[in-house]
Amino acid sequence: MGLIGEVLMLPFAPVRGGAWAIRQVLHEAERIYYDPATVRAELKRLEEQLEAGEITEEEFDRREDELLDRLETTMRSGDTTGNGT
Repeated sequence: MGLIGEVLMLPFAPVRGGAWAIRQVLHEAERIYYDPATVRAELKRLEEQLEAGEITEEEFDRREDELLDRLETTMRSGDTTGNGT
């Protein structure tokens, strides 16, 4: 884009910057959501809730399936950093 194009697009700079920031936040949230270490920690917490009687067996099974699906998605994508952050 040339100088004239940049000048014409200048009023939209805050919108473009805001969209970039939103994309960065979304990317980071997805990275944390699918991080294997995060999923494993949630599985452990879920098991503790079951053992403490805080959730039913049915609730445990449903939520465990969701977590295992997330873990499988991560493993298929090849992103197995597992650093938990």
